[in-house]
Amino acid sequence: MQPISKPHGHGQGSAEPCLRSRTFTSMGTVVSLAIPAAPGTAPQAAVEELEAATAVVEQLFNRLDRTFSLYRPDSEASAMARGELALMDASTDVRRLYVEATEWRTLAEGAFTAERPDGVVDLSGIVKAHAIREAGMSLLALGLKDWCLNAGGDVLVNGSPTPGGAQSWLAGIVDPEDRTTLLTAFPLSNAGKRALATSGTSERGHHIWSAGLQGARDEGFRQVSVAASDIITADVLATAIMAGGARTLALVTSRWDVDVLAVNNDGGLLATPGFRNLAAQNS
Repeated sequence: MQPISKPHGHGQGSAEPCLRSRTFTSMGTVVSLAIPAAPGTAPQAAVEELEAATAVVEQLFNRLDRTFSLYRPDSEASAMARGELALMDASTDVRRLYVEATEWRTLAEGAFTAERPDGVVDLSGIVKAHAIREAGMSLLALGLKDWCLNAGGDVLVNGSPTPGGAQSWLAGIVDPEDRTTLLTAFPLSNAGKRALATSGTSERGHHIWSAGLQGARDEGFRQVSVAASDIITADVLATAIMAGGARTLALVTSRWDVDVLAVNNDGGLLATPGFRNLAAQNS
């Protein structure tokens, strides 16, 4: 998934806002922050604002990675996996996120879990969305009203790509059959849904633990995208549907105000009205 909103800058004095972005790598993925500069903003001032905001976001992501990464031997997550640190003795951040993850396990009827099959606590299914959520709160605290934050394809936005305007951000959903093309682009805005997350097998393989599928290929999905009002809901439910298959898809669409686009293993598409309306508009 990628943000595809335009416009980009048309030069000094243009009436169009300039959409600049910065990227960095953390949590094993590429993180991108895009902030539009209002017409008339001095170019250097816009660059400095973006770089300062990116530094805050990068520091937050790196701090959480040092705590939660199972690939870092010095992290709390790794210490718990080795049996050297009990969950009850872990930091407040770890314990709070574990509680949140277990609440989602109940809500998703077991299709989302905070433990691996071997019993090791693994919060990787929620920690990236948590980082995005925290980063979004930091951007708002900095007084930034218009921005798009993309972490490995999971997108959270605020405001508009045209400062003070009503234009939505557009988050493109990549076709799992051809990563160079898009299935569609979903509008994100404060007036509707602000977050969109995608879970799938085309980039990282089968890294999600299936819940109740028993290896039945035709019951599962190759890719699931969920649009929601917040990034935690979008990301957790995308993962849950990937794990739980059609049963969890039915549960999610009946219980939450979300839009879902699911790609079957045979390439067929299942879509809620929000995505179907997009298809109709583009046909």
